[in-house]
Amino acid sequence: MHDIVPSDTVLAIRRFNRFYTKQFGFLQRRMLESTYSLVECRVIYELAQRGATTAKAIAAYLGLDAGYLSRIIKRFEDEGLVDKARSKADGRSRLLTLTAKGEETADELARMANDDIAARLETLDADTIQDIAKAMQKLEAVLGNKDEERKTAVIRSHRPGDIGWVVKAHGEIYSAEYNFNENFEALVARIAADFINTYDPKIEHCWIAEVNGENVGSIFLVKDTDEVAKLRLLLLTPKARGMGLGKKLVDECLGFARRAGYKRVELWTNAVLHTARHIYEKAGFELVSEDIHLDFGPPQAGQHWRLDF
Repeated sequence: MHDIVPSDTVLAIRRFNRFYTKQFGFLQRRMLESTYSLVECRVIYELAQRGATTAKAIAAYLGLDAGYLSRIIKRFEDEGLVDKARSKADGRSRLLTLTAKGEETADELARMANDDIAARLETLDADTIQDIAKAMQKLEAVLGNKDEERKTAVIRSHRPGDIGWVVKAHGEIYSAEYNFNENFEALVARIAADFINTYDPKIEHCWIAEVNGENVGSIFLVKDTDEVAKLRLLLLTPKARGMGLGKKLVDECLGFARRAGYKRVELWTNAVLHTARHIYEKAGFELVSEDIHLDFGPPQAGQHWRLDF
């Protein structure tokens, strides 16, 4: 089998491996400006993505020695990043979860990694960046574990066709899950059209969440006044839920709002959207007012939320 692979191909792949490990700092002792090794950062990432899980599951997935992982988990416990609790399903197992401090650390590590990649790509044009992303996705698809469904999540800026998808996805999901009528889809279409017609990338933005190249979520930040912005059209499709993408979309949106100089972010939602409301609360939003309306068919409790910086 190996005889049919040309030797120059093997050498080219080895050369790329050397370039990639050097370019992205995999030969360094610490990841970027953090105090954690690359392996420790990967363990934190897995804990952030999985929620409650066991050390055994992480060791098996990452191919780590159990003793080595145990020492990493002990460090995280000592630093207040990880909690252990006995599993209700299996009293012999201990479930690991990130503490609030651990979640903050995971977010900060993700931010540093995102900023590092963005800095490396910022001099390239959009088509070249997309070519690089597609090439990497192709490598993962071809060389990855065929027995495992790997979900690669990306949050990116909108591209042509995305705004239409946002309107369509909102109409379909809210009709199926909450019995909202066509008036809701019309509202989303108006918001989306206004965004495109008046778009100022310095103070407004749209983010799209992708999983394995498929659109699964959205969020918008639009100007209301010089000091106030509105968070709009947060959405995740059913297949993307439970991955922490809602929080990541909101964090991305609020970070942009701060950098753009806004003093406040406001939003309007419906009380029935329990998961979204929980994300807003954790991000620091406060409920300002609530009113009952019939705009989308069944009676709904509309809610106004506000976050001051």
